[in-house]
Amino acid sequence: MIGYTMVGTMDLERALRFYDPLFAEIGMDQCWRDAQSASWGDSSNAHAPRFFTGYPYDGQPFSVGNGTMTAFRVKDAATINRLHELALRNGGTDEGAPGYRPQYGEGFYGAYVRDPDGNKIAFVCYPAA
Repeated sequence: MIGYTMVGTMDLERALRFYDPLFAEIGMDQCWRDAQSASWGDSSNAHAPRFFTGYPYDGQPFSVGNGTMTAFRVKDAATINRLHELALRNGGTDEGAPGYRPQYGEGFYGAYVRDPDGNKIAFVCYPAA
């Protein structure tokens, strides 16, 4: 259903320093990079969804969308804990510490961060043991 997700940045090099270690932790390859954007996903599968960050195509200033978030489903709570720590260590800010969120369903475990540009991302697994 989803071909790709893209979030804007005002500093591609800073965004790469933030996203590269996160996606390496969950086994996503850097699939594309040029002077304007970069993407991650499964480089062996051209049909798999990709996550992009880049400068706005229209040349207008980047702005964060309120209520917009991309969630990455990962294998377990321990991975989420590591990803949350990596995100904070690489310039992200906390938007919700790792933990169970029973309001979203039994066994739902997640963590929420903003990248250095303010884009909100989440790492989730469900059900978590």
